[in-house]
Amino acid sequence: MITVKEIAKMCNVSPSTVSNIVNGKTNVSEETRQRVLDVIKETGYRPNYFASSMRKQNTKLISVVVEDLDQFSTTPIVEAAMEYCEKHGYRTILVNLRMYDKWKDTWFHDESKLESVLIPALNEVQSIKVDGVIYVAGHCRNIRCFPKDFPLPLMVAYATNEGNRFPSVILDDEKGGYDMMKYLISMGHRKIGIMAGAPDNIHTVSRLLGCQKALQEEGIPYNSGLTVFGGWEEKTGYTCAEKLAQTGVTAIWCMNDLMAGGAYEFAHKNGIEIGRDLSIAGYDNRQISEFMYPRLTTNALPLREIGAISAQTMLTMLADGRDAVNTEPVPVPCTLMIRDSVKEPASTL
Repeated sequence: MITVKEIAKMCNVSPSTVSNIVNGKTNVSEETRQRVLDVIKETGYRPNYFASSMRKQNTKLISVVVEDLDQFSTTPIVEAAMEYCEKHGYRTILVNLRMYDKWKDTWFHDESKLESVLIPALNEVQSIKVDGVIYVAGHCRNIRCFPKDFPLPLMVAYATNEGNRFPSVILDDEKGGYDMMKYLISMGHRKIGIMAGAPDNIHTVSRLLGCQKALQEEGIPYNSGLTVFGGWEEKTGYTCAEKLAQTGVTAIWCMNDLMAGGAYEFAHKNGIEIGRDLSIAGYDNRQISEFMYPRLTTNALPLREIGAISAQTMLTMLADGRDAVNTEPVPVPCTLMIRDSVKEPASTL
């Protein structure tokens, strides 16, 4: 590989002049700059950024470690984090732990499985001298297996961490549940079914708390009999909708769009017109929600915002030190997407 010194000799300039031109500095004449750039192009020279960064004691390289790249929430977070890093002169390296691919949902409450792949991954990124790590979780929970003596700045996206030792960015699920319930009530609904996820899931707990606050503010007692817990899948949405329909609810709020899809299937198979006979709302704003019939009212997750804030926080730590950022979880609000699946109940039309 040709070196800076060789380029300098060919152009009859100093190595520092070549370095300045490569790094975009303008303290050289246009004639010299063009001569050096022509030689660089002819020789195919490529700067050794890794060696340069090692001399400066930083690599301008951030590792993004994800639990599973196949999760619908992960890719937008990663893309936004990488975009922010690139705009600010940092490169990224992606590590995919493939947790769902390896163990489906059996690892949710077994941190030993996560630890078995996380620790080797963190050791690997340390060995290549990254400046920091952005960890992207597949679902929100309190992660406890990060090493207590981890020497690099670490940022957690889409989850929290034990003792808030590292900064984290999460969904504001409580406000999301609150906003959706307020909207359903504003449309005239009083008997509202709630199709929840797993009862011990943080998303479920936070969204349900927001619902209950909205009901309380409107003077509507929370009826636990109108809440059914499912498993986040379309098939559980179908069975949960079947149960809720028997209670005479005028609207069903599903805690994700997949379960809303199951509720749609139940309604269509049973001659129930969505919007007229029964209003249905979702959560997530999956791409399919805009093409369901009628188009699904739902909550859009701020995934790109979470990614950008995570990267911004990481760069702040690198520039100003870890003490420069707050390690309390930062909640980012969702956006209510009002479409066609929620109408006033028939009795009030």
